[in-house]
Amino acid sequence: MGTFRVGAKIENIVDRSKSALVEKLLVDTGSDYTWLPAKVLEKIGVKREKKDVTLTMANGQQITRNVGFVIIRADKFFTVDEVIFAEPDDLALLGARTLEGFNARVDPKQKKLVAAGPLVAAGNLLSSQEHEFRRNA
Repeated sequence: MGTFRVGAKIENIVDRSKSALVEKLLVDTGSDYTWLPAKVLEKIGVKREKKDVTLTMANGQQITRNVGFVIIRADKFFTVDEVIFAEPDDLALLGARTLEGFNARVDPKQKKLVAAGPLVAAGNLLSSQEHEFRRNA
C-alpha cells in the first residue's frame, strides 16, 4: 500500500488558543493511537491524563507512555482524541482512532485522507402506528 505523511494542527482541549503544527505525521492504520512529540504537547499545555499506559509495539515489546487529550486537525478533518506523549526516539504517528474520529479513510493510490462516507446510525424504527400511539398518549 505504501506510506504517506500528513501535517496536523494540535490544539489544547481546554484553551484552543494554545496550538502547534506537527508536520509529517506518518499515517499508520496499524497503530491504535496517534503519537505526538511530548515536547510539542507540553509546549501547548496538554496534561498527562493517563500515566504509564502499557502499549505493545509491532515487535511484541511492551512499553509505557503517558496519554493526554487534544483537538487534532488535518486537512478538512478534525476530532478530539487521546494521544500518546511520544519520546524522542518514537515515531510521530496518526493512528486508527484519530482516523475513525475524522470519519476518514486512507486512499492508497492518491496517498491522502478522504471522507469515509456517511455515518451509520440507528434510525427511528417505530412504525407509524407506534408514532400515532405516542402522540396520543
